[in-house]
Amino acid sequence: MANSEEFNPLLEKQQQSKPEVNNTDEKKSNSAKSIDEEPVKKSPPIGWTADGLPLSHGSVVGEPMVGRTHWDSSLCACLGRNDEFCSSDLEVCLLGSVAPCVLYGSNAERLGAAPGTFANHCLPYTGLYLIGNSFFGSNLLAPWFSYATRTAIRRRFNLEGSCEAFTRSCGCCGSFIEDEVQREHCEAACDFATHVFCHACALCQEGREVRRRLPHPGFNAQPIMVMIPPGEQTMGRRMA
Repeated sequence: MANSEEFNPLLEKQQQSKPEVNNTDEKKSNSAKSIDEEPVKKSPPIGWTADGLPLSHGSVVGEPMVGRTHWDSSLCACLGRNDEFCSSDLEVCLLGSVAPCVLYGSNAERLGAAPGTFANHCLPYTGLYLIGNSFFGSNLLAPWFSYATRTAIRRRFNLEGSCEAFTRSCGCCGSFIEDEVQREHCEAACDFATHVFCHACALCQEGREVRRRLPHPGFNAQPIMVMIPPGEQTMGRRMA
């Protein structure tokens, strides 16, 4: 029996297959260890682009987001600054005091740069302005319509909002804000509060900002060359 076991070919195949099973077990254990050892990639925190879209902190993955900039002038600087835009700042202050509907339509026109933007914003604002002053004695309805333009300006130029300014100065708003989404909701609420309680000053600040950053859409129009065909030429016969 001993000789038959030594020369049995089945036993030799079984002995050769055992190391292969062990090798497969080792490969599985090594692959499991490599999966466990791989670091878990954390998704980058959500940020807001200038257009208000929730993207990563850079336009390209891994690129750091540019820090937010300050407004060109403060909320209460109604007369603006003594620079090349001084006359424009005085015009903005006059329109914000006398005709806020015109100033709001002009701000939206520069921001939108599309045909009909001025009328589409100025006329609804005028209606809400007249209804508010007729029934409530003050301009209470128009800020509900106009505060979205302030949010659009802040997002487009990546400007610092009121909530972030308070957090930077005194740290009063940073305790309950966990991510960028909640921060953006807080900033939108601050934009609405600014238009409700300081409506004229908010319109003037937005007007000074867009006039320094965006040209009027009419200035971007390119000249059109008109080709005038020459007049008909008649050939006279020479008199003999």
